[in-house]
Amino acid sequence: MAKRDYYETLGVAKNASDEDIKKAYRRLAMKHHPDRNSDAGSEDKFKEAKEAYEMLSDADKRAAYDRYGHAGVDPNAGGGANMGGFAEAFGDIFGDIFGGQGQQRARGGPQVFRGADLRYSMDITLEQAAHGHETKIKIPSWDECDTCHGSGAKPGTKPTTCPTCSGAGTVRMQQGFFSIQQTCGRCQGTGKIVPEPCPTCEGVGKIKSDKTLDVKIPAGIDDGMRIRSSGNGEPGVNGGPSGDLYVEIHIKQHAMFQREGDDLHCEMPIAFSTAALGGDLEIPTLGGSVSLAIPEGTQSGKTFRLRGKGIKGVRAGYPGDLYCHVAIETPVRLTEHQKKLLKEFDASTKAGGDKHSPQTKGWAEKVKAFFA
Repeated sequence: MAKRDYYETLGVAKNASDEDIKKAYRRLAMKHHPDRNSDAGSEDKFKEAKEAYEMLSDADKRAAYDRYGHAGVDPNAGGGANMGGFAEAFGDIFGDIFGGQGQQRARGGPQVFRGADLRYSMDITLEQAAHGHETKIKIPSWDECDTCHGSGAKPGTKPTTCPTCSGAGTVRMQQGFFSIQQTCGRCQGTGKIVPEPCPTCEGVGKIKSDKTLDVKIPAGIDDGMRIRSSGNGEPGVNGGPSGDLYVEIHIKQHAMFQREGDDLHCEMPIAFSTAALGGDLEIPTLGGSVSLAIPEGTQSGKTFRLRGKGIKGVRAGYPGDLYCHVAIETPVRLTEHQKKLLKEFDASTKAGGDKHSPQTKGWAEKVKAFFA
C-alpha cells in the first residue's frame, strides 16, 4: 500500500516552518495516542504521524524527501536516526497527557525543577475571622552556605560534570519506538556531581534556617480557606522557581456562636417567666450587644433573626444574619414556697381550659389518633 504524503499526513503545507510541523504532530499525537484513544486504527494513525514528523523534522531528510519523495528517504530511518527530535516533541505531549508539571529542561542544559509548596496550619478565633487579623509566622527557609557559597563542594574543590549524563541532567532510554527521557539518577538532574562535599552543608549548597513572615488574614475568611504566599515555599533546583506557601485557616470553636457560611447561630436560654410574660433581652453580637424584644407567650425552639449581624464573607457584598434559637430554661432547686406557687399556677391554667396550652391539646389529640 502506497504511503501518504508526509505533509498531507500532518496537514501542513510544503513550506511549513519547523514549529508548524511540530505543532501539527503534537496535535495528531494527542488525538491518536493509544493511551488516550482506543478506537480501531488510532494506533496506526499515531505511527503514521510519528514517521512523518521524524522525516520532516530532520533538515536533511526533509530536503531529500522534497526532492525525491519517499524514494529519497530510508523507510527504516524511524528506528532511531532522529529520535532526539521525536523525543523532544513527544516529551512535551507526554506531559500534556498525564498532567506533568514542575520541571523544565533548557536545551542542552540540566533539568530545572520548581520547588515544593509548603503548608502552614493556623488557628484563629471567630472574631479574628470576622474582622480580619494580622500576625507573624515562622517558616523554614534555606540560606546559601557561607562555606562553599552555594556550590556544595568542599573549599578548594569544585563540582564536576556528571559522567552518566554528560552534564545534561537527563538520560535517554529506548523502549521500542519510544525514546523516554528520565532524570539522571546519579546527579538528580543537576548535571553536576560533588566529589568532595562541603562539610558544612554536606554538599547541598544551602543551610536550613527560619524566617518570619507577616500574614494578613482578610476579614470574613472561613474555616478551611487558604492564603497563598508566592515564592515562600521550598527553593527550586538548578535555578528553578521557588514553590509557594499556603496558610490554611482553622477557626477555633466559639463559646457562644456557631458559623454556617456567613450566618451565625446561637442558643438563647430565657426564663420561664420571660417566655410567658415577654420582655427585653440584651443579645451579644460580634459587633456589640443589641436589645431583642421577646413577645408574650414565646415557645421553646422559636428562632429570632437579626439581619446583618452575621459575618461579611470575603466574597460577599453584605453580611449574613444572626439566628437566636430560644431555649426555655426550667427552674431548678425550687423552695417549698416556689413549688406551692407553681402548683397554684398550674391549677389555675388547667381551670382555664385548653386556651393556655394549645400545643398540649394538639399533642394529646395526635396521641389519641395514633393509638386509635
